[in-house]
Amino acid sequence: MSPVLFWFFAGLMLFFGVLVVVNRNPVASALSLVVSFLCLAALFVGLDAYFIGVIQVLVYAGAVMVLFLFIIMLLDLKSEQRRGLNFPAWVGGGAVTAGFIAELWFVLKGFDVGHQAFPPLGQSNIDDVREVGMTLFSTHNLPFQVIGVLVLVATIGVVVLSKRELK
Repeated sequence: MSPVLFWFFAGLMLFFGVLVVVNRNPVASALSLVVSFLCLAALFVGLDAYFIGVIQVLVYAGAVMVLFLFIIMLLDLKSEQRRGLNFPAWVGGGAVTAGFIAELWFVLKGFDVGHQAFPPLGQSNIDDVREVGMTLFSTHNLPFQVIGVLVLVATIGVVVLSKRELK
């Protein structure tokens, strides 16, 4: 992966990660988390981990975030009210952040292996997706089916519980 693309996606992921915490609107925060997951998937693809990148998009950016948004909409969460700044909390948080960044800088500066190029991965004749599928549907077939039934029961339970009563 090109270093420019790596730093672009890493910076974008960190920016949207900060937006997840800073946003007062829960829907905007959840959508920022989706973009952060997509940037992480791009980093996996850049490392030639295509299967993990696709699973990242399908499972986390797809299914988990749809579930989060469904719960946010179901609970009808509103934006938080703005409060005044707590100066001691900001100073303490800034001091902890500066200490963490300084510690990280000193550790990474002394880590010589981090300055070397990563060796190319060896090509394998084993197809990862096929192996995962064969293991999932042969050895772990029963737990896979049980999880599918549990998800179906949970979905039906949410629909029944969220049904509004007529007055």
